[in-house]
Amino acid sequence: MELRHLQTFLAVVEASGVTRAAQQLGYAQSSITAHIQALEDELDAPLFNRLGRRLLLTETGYRLLPYAQEMTRMHDIAKEAVQSESVLNGTVTLGAPESLAAFRLPGIIREFRNRYPEVKIILKPGVCWELHDRVRSGELDLVFTLQAETNTPDLHVIRLVEESMALIAAPNHPLAAVHPVEPVHLKNEVILQTEPGCTYRELFEQQLKSCGVYPNPGLEFWSIEAIKNCVMSGIGLSLLPLVSVRDEIREGKLAKLDWDDRPQRLTTQAAYHKKKWLSPALREFLRITEKHGEAWRAECQLPTS
Repeated sequence: MELRHLQTFLAVVEASGVTRAAQQLGYAQSSITAHIQALEDELDAPLFNRLGRRLLLTETGYRLLPYAQEMTRMHDIAKEAVQSESVLNGTVTLGAPESLAAFRLPGIIREFRNRYPEVKIILKPGVCWELHDRVRSGELDLVFTLQAETNTPDLHVIRLVEESMALIAAPNHPLAAVHPVEPVHLKNEVILQTEPGCTYRELFEQQLKSCGVYPNPGLEFWSIEAIKNCVMSGIGLSLLPLVSVRDEIREGKLAKLDWDDRPQRLTTQAAYHKKKWLSPALREFLRITEKHGEAWRAECQLPTS
C-alpha cells in the first residue's frame, strides 16, 4: 500500500472529488483515478460510490480513512524527527472558526512565517464544537476555539484571552441612545446571526429566550464581514466578538450598544492532543501563540480612552 496512494485518497475525501484533488496535489486527473484504482485493487473493494460527479465513501472507504490519516501522519512525524532543527520545515495544520482566523491568528501566522518561511501553514475553517474532534482524529495539529473554558482529559488546552462581546448597530440606530440596552429592547429588532453551532450565538439566544424575548426572524450569515456591512446599512443588530468590530467602532462606522455582555463572554483557547508528538515547527508555533496570548491579555487590562 503506497503512501502516495493514501495521500491521494485523503485528498479526494477532503476535496469531495477528483478534479479539486488533482488541483490540490498537482496531478493529472488520470493519475488521481489510477491511485484510487490501485488502492481498490489491493483492497479488493471499492472505496467510493460514484454518483454522477459526486464521490461518496463506501463502508470500506470509511474503514480505511482513519488508518490512512494515521499512516500519513506518522510519515510526517518520522520525516520531521530526523531533520535538522536549525532550519524548521514541515507542515503545521491549524483549525479555527472565522472570528479567530480573521482577527486573532493573522498576527501569530505573520510572525511565524517571518521567522520560519520554510514551514507550510494550512488553516482550515470549522465551528468550535467540531474542532476538538478533528484534532483528536489527527486531521489537525492545533485548533483555536472560542468557547467556555474547557478541561478535556485527552487534550492540552491553553487559555489565551477572555473575549468581550459587542452588540452592534448602525450609528444612527435608536438603541444607540438607550442606556442600558436590555433584552426587552430587542423584541422587535432584526438580529443578524452567525452560523449554527456558534457558541456565542447560542448563549445570546438562550439569554433572550429566558427573558421571554423572541426577536423578528433574523438573517444568518457565514461571514462576519457580511454581517458588519449589513449592520452598517441599518438592516439589523448583531452580537460579535469585540475584537472583530473594534476598528469599525473606533471609526464611527458601527455603534457599540450599552449591553451587558458578561453572559456571552467566552475564552479564546488553543488545543492539541496530549499524545501528539510535537514537531519542532509546532513547538515553535505554540511558543509564539502563547506570547501573543500574553499581549492580548495585557491589552484587555489597559484602560480604554
